[in-house]
Amino acid sequence: MNKKYLMAIDGGTGSIRAVVFDTEGNQLSSHQREWFHHEDPAYPGSMNFDWETNWALAKECIDESIKKAEIHSKDILGISTTSMREGIVLYDENLKELWACANVDSRSSKEASDMIVHHPSIEKDIYMLSGQTSALDAIPRLLWVKENLPDIYEKTRYINMFNDWLIYKLTGIMTSEPSNACTTGIFNIATRAWAPEILSTCGLKEDILPPIAESGTAIGNVSSQCSEETLLSTETVVVSGGGDAQLGGVGTAVVKDGQIGIFGGSFWQLEYNTSKVQVQEDMKLRVNCHAVPGMWQYEAIAFNPGLVLRWFRDAFLDLDKVKAEEQGKDVYDLMNAEAEKIPVGSYGLYGVFSNIMDYKAWRHAAPTFTNFGLDPFKWNKYTFYRSILENAAFVTRGHLDLVKEATGDNPSEVIFSNGASKSPLWCQILADVLGVTVKVPMVKEATALGAAICAAVGAGLYKDIQSAAQAFVQWDKEYTPNDENHKLYTALFETWKKINNHQLQQADEGLTTHMWKAPGI
Repeated sequence: MNKKYLMAIDGGTGSIRAVVFDTEGNQLSSHQREWFHHEDPAYPGSMNFDWETNWALAKECIDESIKKAEIHSKDILGISTTSMREGIVLYDENLKELWACANVDSRSSKEASDMIVHHPSIEKDIYMLSGQTSALDAIPRLLWVKENLPDIYEKTRYINMFNDWLIYKLTGIMTSEPSNACTTGIFNIATRAWAPEILSTCGLKEDILPPIAESGTAIGNVSSQCSEETLLSTETVVVSGGGDAQLGGVGTAVVKDGQIGIFGGSFWQLEYNTSKVQVQEDMKLRVNCHAVPGMWQYEAIAFNPGLVLRWFRDAFLDLDKVKAEEQGKDVYDLMNAEAEKIPVGSYGLYGVFSNIMDYKAWRHAAPTFTNFGLDPFKWNKYTFYRSILENAAFVTRGHLDLVKEATGDNPSEVIFSNGASKSPLWCQILADVLGVTVKVPMVKEATALGAAICAAVGAGLYKDIQSAAQAFVQWDKEYTPNDENHKLYTALFETWKKINNHQLQQADEGLTTHMWKAPGI
């Protein structure tokens, strides 16, 4: 009998990848392409999603991952998908894409503001039902389309998310699932079902909501059209997946009550699992459906840690990239080796690239490096690099504190995965800043493994997501906090918060430009 396989397709903020696993969860191959979401100059804050180009990139990743794995596509039992959350796609009655935007599109500031002005309590009312605010949800964006692109709005028959869009491109079937659909703000998180009454309250049509299938549900087989466009076989079943952070939880076995996962990609998400739906009156934290049925998550998001590091690489490390290529190494490995020599606190240099989450009034100061001197032996590219790593850890410390306040829980460990967890230096900095053990899984690209686990469940290999996760996830390393470093970082964190607040005030006063702010803020 031929060996069988699973495939995950992962559409993150910065890239699309296809990954092949065997049925024991071992990664065999991967192919990735960076993709970009461009602003339309006519609409400041826009973040357009180019579905034609991006589907072409997805098809390349699918085919190349199969070739690299040296397998026959008929032996792929199941495929599932994961993606950035919040990005939405609109379709007409013939299921043709009409309009799409990526996750932090903020062109709808006017619509968000108008909605709150005309209905002062509406945002809190929606939050208490859905766990979402207008910071990232779909409602202001739909209102924007209605106001600015009425022809497209009138033609709109369905809305779904990017992981659902990938399912549609694979099967031709229109569907959605709770873990990402809940980020639209038009979802009842308690019942794990659409809440069309929210659309009606906001003056939007209700008949645009596709069927919901829980993660791990078989949706259909690869369509003949998709099979003609790729190396995939129509014998392969396509399975409902989920949002990147939730499937990151699945891919790291963060599937039980009280566990915490931190997912370090373009954005960093901290997820706290709970078996109870709990929505906080202060509206600081987001509440989502987990991909695990009957499980929910408190969520806090750090903006752009991975993208900031990529910017620093591309803006300042050309010579280092050449050196890394000559040595057959990753440029980040070279930088980590040098940054490890820089002391805790980066000689007093602070980076400010993301504010601690406040979901009801969410915005970020202008990107900032501050408090450095002119001694090149101290304040050089390695020092600035380390300060970027420390900034991400400081934001995460703020988020962990928010979860402690909301739950009363004081965790002794967190699970850290995705691209940032490949850096031993970043893992240790995170442990030292948080003061807890950081546990890292063997497979660092946890979202892709989470999608493979969903595929395994939908293909009938396991009875549920929890049992599949326990079977698939293997552990690599643990990082324990250095007590002395933790004391130093705790003091530095308090200073960082004050600097961050001052920088945020400057942006609020218009002296600098917010790195990002939610629509309507």
